[in-house]
Amino acid sequence: MSIRAEVLPFLFAVIVMGLIFGALLKVAGAGMRTSLLCSSLLEFVLIFYMCFFFRDPDRIPPVDADAVLAGADGVVAAIKTLPEDEHLKCETIRISIFLSLFNVHVNRSPIKGNSTFLGYFPGKRLFTFDEKSSDQNQHNAILIEGDLTRCLLYQIVGPVCRRVVYWPDHDNAVPLEKGDRIGMMKFGSRLDMYFPAEDITVTARLGDKVRAGESVIARIKRTESS
Repeated sequence: MSIRAEVLPFLFAVIVMGLIFGALLKVAGAGMRTSLLCSSLLEFVLIFYMCFFFRDPDRIPPVDADAVLAGADGVVAAIKTLPEDEHLKCETIRISIFLSLFNVHVNRSPIKGNSTFLGYFPGKRLFTFDEKSSDQNQHNAILIEGDLTRCLLYQIVGPVCRRVVYWPDHDNAVPLEKGDRIGMMKFGSRLDMYFPAEDITVTARLGDKVRAGESVIARIKRTESS
């Protein structure tokens, strides 16, 4: 299993933190051996967690042209029908996935299509299990336009997650295959996926545990012309 290179500055911060912790113990009167042991233990635990958090396992998407895949690992926290008037401009179904601190945080494309980065939007830092976070929190917006449907993704920042990243070109549309890596949300977050309601049939249920690039959350409705 690979680990994202983004872990490197966090590992450096952990080492510095361990050194500071050891120095504080020494100042407080602890012996050199105790200070080294405690600081080394702290560094080991945090380094292990950082490597665990930034893991990036390979995923094999199902061979199914009509399958819509989860864009993130986590739990299906909400499924709602609502209008989306800014980008999709139609009645949509929004599927929200909540990520804990122990989930893989690499995001993947739910469908095949051309991906356009719509921008980073500042906002609040509500907890991402709060329904208001979908509309009010800071987020990246991404539009993926396929032949049979479209998907608007929000990478949503919570109070713990401090950064969301979209890896493809920010200035031009980029072709993606279903299940391709598109970015990462760091330290707990939420991914909202909006689809035109007339295009899909949702198969996921509230509380389902899903894996990005593998779990089928909906199916594309076929018409006679498609």
